[in-house]
Amino acid sequence: MKTTTSFKHSFSLRTVASLTFLFTLATLPSSLSAQEKEVRIWPDKTPKEVVLGKGTIQEETSPGGVQKIKNLPQPTLQKYPAPGSKRDKVIIVCPGGAYNVLAVNLEGWEICQWLNSQGYTAYLLRYRVPKNRLGALQDAQRAIRMVRAQNPGKQVGIMGFSAGGSLSARAATRFESPSYTAIDDIDKQSCRPDFCALIYPAYLDEGPNHSLTPELTLNAQTPRFFIFQTEKDPYGNSAFTMGAALKHNNTDVELHIYPGGGHGYGLRQASAKVATIWPRLMADWLETF
Repeated sequence: MKTTTSFKHSFSLRTVASLTFLFTLATLPSSLSAQEKEVRIWPDKTPKEVVLGKGTIQEETSPGGVQKIKNLPQPTLQKYPAPGSKRDKVIIVCPGGAYNVLAVNLEGWEICQWLNSQGYTAYLLRYRVPKNRLGALQDAQRAIRMVRAQNPGKQVGIMGFSAGGSLSARAATRFESPSYTAIDDIDKQSCRPDFCALIYPAYLDEGPNHSLTPELTLNAQTPRFFIFQTEKDPYGNSAFTMGAALKHNNTDVELHIYPGGGHGYGLRQASAKVATIWPRLMADWLETF
């Protein structure tokens, strides 16, 4: 594992040099025909630690056009293939929503479509909500194993936004602590992601005096990280804390901090100019390994 640490801070807005990264919803594909059907993560007989919820999926759309899943008793994984791509990486996307809802378009399929535009096959993880952090981690670990089984020889990464960033960081640091008992051949796969990207992550500073959340265990096997954050985000300390912890652990980490921006902008320029900046930076980062 590379031990040289790249720890980058940027405190001024940069001019986006390429029109490739001037994203708006209008430039994303208008059709979702490329995605495959959602598949259930868990078989009918689940591990003893996995307790699936009851009831039906509940969804709503906010005035800002954000589609939110409010209740998801059965988690799913949905593939967004990039046909003909020779990329050696595939990426699991975890939407945010405070572990209470899933912002399934803003931080879900819109992100998968962007990854497709860059030539990467993506998987949208709809993990269990509401208020089920353990269940979300179980879903993420199972999803990583499923994606790895489907993509032999490729690097499997995970990325997330807000609470989805928390989940991605947990998956990238708790792979040595399985959250459920193995039940089939899929669970013979490693649940360690090869890389992790956090976009305005939350809940990573829940230790004493806003230090690193205790469950996040860093060691020599911790994968490389990309972190993007804006300084006016109320959850911004999570990125600072995680970035510093990774640096001190000698983990390869690229951290970008920009003024303004707030929280929860995804790719939508109407919400924040930085929504055009993090995709360029992340795309560049993905080319470095």
